[in-house]
Amino acid sequence: MTTPPPVGGPSGAPAGGPRAVVPPRPTHPPRPPRLNQHESYVPGDGLLAWLPFRPTIRMRLTLLYGGMFLMAGVVLLLVMYFFVQQSLQEVGQPRLMIPAGAGISVRTPDGLTFTNQAALDQWLNEYKSVQADQALNTLLRKLLTVLVCLAVIAFAAGYAMAGRVLRPLGRITRTARDVASSDLHRRIELDGPDDELKELADTFDEMLDRLDRSFDSQRRFVANASHELRTPLAINRTLLEVQLSDPASSPDLQQLGKTLLATNERSEQLVEGLLLLARSENELNDRRPVELSEVATRAIEQTRTEADKREVELRTKLDPAVVAGNGVLLERLALNLLQNAVRYNTPGGWVELATAEVPGGGELVVSNTGPVVPGYELEHIFEPFRRVKGADRTRSDKGVGLGLSIVRSVVRAHGGSVEATPRAGGGLTMRVRIPKP
Repeated sequence: MTTPPPVGGPSGAPAGGPRAVVPPRPTHPPRPPRLNQHESYVPGDGLLAWLPFRPTIRMRLTLLYGGMFLMAGVVLLLVMYFFVQQSLQEVGQPRLMIPAGAGISVRTPDGLTFTNQAALDQWLNEYKSVQADQALNTLLRKLLTVLVCLAVIAFAAGYAMAGRVLRPLGRITRTARDVASSDLHRRIELDGPDDELKELADTFDEMLDRLDRSFDSQRRFVANASHELRTPLAINRTLLEVQLSDPASSPDLQQLGKTLLATNERSEQLVEGLLLLARSENELNDRRPVELSEVATRAIEQTRTEADKREVELRTKLDPAVVAGNGVLLERLALNLLQNAVRYNTPGGWVELATAEVPGGGELVVSNTGPVVPGYELEHIFEPFRRVKGADRTRSDKGVGLGLSIVRSVVRAHGGSVEATPRAGGGLTMRVRIPKP
């Protein structure tokens, strides 16, 4: 099972050259924010843009709750300060009278002595103003202290309350992640009041039911169709082989039988490739530790005969690297890459297979010599039945055009990535990374 483009190695990749990268899962760029009659503005978007961390909804709600409480407290403090100030100004003061000509003097607590009524009244007014200012300052300090303490409590309570309110969203998110890993049998089944969140969860469950039925139907159809096609193809192959084994058959009949046998073999490869492609589309739920160097060794053994026939040298540099996945699918991945590298090569060329451990997983790299691949072809080489411009579509010795599509499906099923980079002298580098257990 192969696809046309050659497969290359890291040693000759041009700096900054074109490359094709297949991520673990197709993603879509975030939609730029816009405001129109169909969308509403989320409070705090501009104010939170300067934060060094991602402003989650929980953080936004916490800031919203705390900020509203803080503003209400400030307003309450100003109102209280204003009314207390007014009350102090309206409070009267004791009236002390110094009879004129009586020779009586009044001594204040700070040691001042007054014998004149006007001077005493002025001192009493100043004393009242000073006492009022001191009382207001004391009140202001205490109110600010209480406000700060209440603001801390409000932010903490707002954070807890926002978490409780958003708990159903967390459950929906976790279920969506499980579904993204191809576990379409998971459902949210949210309990609680019949509010907007429950309506969202129920709608999401209904969508999952439809997707599950659709994918199951698709898988059954592909599996059944592939199985039904195997039987007539096997019968045709048997009949052709029997006819070719007859020594009395004419040379023309022998040549026709060989042509039909090659066509039949190509059809069998196509059916097997479609079946494997359908089985490897979903992410694996049961993963086990797999040694990439062992997988690569098995693939090399299966490719050596074809490589010798095509006069292509096989090189290996296999270092231990343990990844999490399915050994059979990973072996098929390595085999497809090697077959591609051998079949789309030149006599006297070489193919190099290397495995190594990298941060977070293992890496398998297949590189080869071969014809130069245009940069504009790289983004299409992982699509089914795509061939490099000028490739012969009538020959069956180069596969049926599903090899790299199967590679991409296997890589996605393992949550890894595959990257194709052209070499300077021709050929490609195929770099596959699979996560660790």
